[in-house]
Amino acid sequence: MDASSGDQLTQAQNELYGWIKEYMKNFQHSPSIRQMMQAMGLKSPAPIQSRLKHLQEKGYISWQEGKARTLQIVDEIIEGVPIMGSVAAGGLIETFTDVTENLDISEIFKKKNVFALTVNGDSMIDACIADGDMVLMEPITDSHSLRNGTIVSALVPGLGTTLKYFVKRGGKIYLEAANLNYEPIELNMEEVVFQGKLLAVWRKL
Repeated sequence: MDASSGDQLTQAQNELYGWIKEYMKNFQHSPSIRQMMQAMGLKSPAPIQSRLKHLQEKGYISWQEGKARTLQIVDEIIEGVPIMGSVAAGGLIETFTDVTENLDISEIFKKKNVFALTVNGDSMIDACIADGDMVLMEPITDSHSLRNGTIVSALVPGLGTTLKYFVKRGGKIYLEAANLNYEPIELNMEEVVFQGKLLAVWRKL
């Protein structure tokens, strides 16, 4: 994602985004809300929080509201990771020796309007999506083409946005968790807005 031009951002959002990128380049960690307030000449955290939410919704950053220094710049994820061989999950195998190829994730970001969301909660834990992970989503242009089992971000009036499996049965829509502790959410098609489908999960260890 090329965010340098400030496309889709307001002047205030672009100003904050540019300042954050420069700060993280210099200090190798994200700034605090107070530091952002001072840099933008603001006396209240509310405008900063609002701009951060918009930057996250538009896919420029990943951020967990209320948690210090969790901000990440989406377009700084590396494009090529060397594949160094195999690792055993059962019996032992010979360790890696030479780099054979690169794992190229740049194709993900070539898709149009890819955006990122920070996961809050454990309802998708059995799909290996944990609290605090960042999910990269591709916008859904035709909800009627969705296949059962697709992981989607869906806007449900009264409930907010949720990340769940999409399942359609007998004219009804079900948003199903990957955690037995959560009941499926049953809806009519017109009661839900599908925002995106899962492309990748990014976890910072």
